[in-house]
Amino acid sequence: MTAGLTVALAGAIVAVTEDPAGPHPSRPGSSLTVLPSRPASYLGVYAQGVPGSYAGLTSFAKETDVSPNLALYYSGWYEPFQASFAAAAFRHGAVPVVQINPAGVSLAEIASGHFDTYLQSYARAVRSYRRPVVLSFGHEMNGRWYSWGYRHTSPVVFVAAWRHVVKVFRSVGARNVTWMWTINKVNLRSYATRAPAAWWPGSSYVDWVGIDGYFHTPSEQFPSVFGPTIVDVRELTHDPILISETGAVTSAAQPASIASLFAGVHAYGLLGFLWFDAVGNGDYQIKSPAAVAAFRRGAMTFAER
Repeated sequence: MTAGLTVALAGAIVAVTEDPAGPHPSRPGSSLTVLPSRPASYLGVYAQGVPGSYAGLTSFAKETDVSPNLALYYSGWYEPFQASFAAAAFRHGAVPVVQINPAGVSLAEIASGHFDTYLQSYARAVRSYRRPVVLSFGHEMNGRWYSWGYRHTSPVVFVAAWRHVVKVFRSVGARNVTWMWTINKVNLRSYATRAPAAWWPGSSYVDWVGIDGYFHTPSEQFPSVFGPTIVDVRELTHDPILISETGAVTSAAQPASIASLFAGVHAYGLLGFLWFDAVGNGDYQIKSPAAVAAFRRGAMTFAER
């Protein structure tokens, strides 16, 4: 099972690196080497200690017998591209996924070119890596908890900044980037999030859509957690969707949530998901034998596709 996922991704990496035409030749201005978009083919993980160390990801693979093929980390503004972590990911058969967070930075200044020196340096480092990288900028902008998001920065300014960042990377020739526009799941019972349409930068600036969301209660199922947001996204685009950050708190219900997650990816035809295997607002680590078994069973359904 693990080998199947790793071999499949290794082939994709070679194909993407060597095929300058890419999968979107008819989309003007698109990244030329975006990753393949086969449904149920990506299992990713965020582990504590990244990007300083890959140890958390190797420990996860050892405990679950599932080798992640996406390796997520979060990057503050002015931080360089972590080429050593990316190289470690490649050695383990994974693609690095970077959420670039412009905390405390004016998005209007980003859009105006004020930070182009930094962005050009970052883009050149990504280009020099010469293998696929998934990049996102200002994730969960339709929520109100980040400085770049809802109630803090206008959607118009966010869109201008997003487009400018993508243009800078393309101008430098960083064609190994898959651009993932990452939103938070919409909570219909809360004013903390909004439908994502106002923040949509347009299909020529996006390759994948990421949706962040968690299973907070034992009764929640994939359709109730992610279904309404997927509907919102499909009104904007038919780009591939990845559940880009998810988890379920460590409890007796965690195995059922994991099973629902895998089932939902298949039912909705999504790319896969990134599991937040760390302590955040709760402990989402997969520890119990039942949770490990559920994750292994689900991963086998990905490898068999």
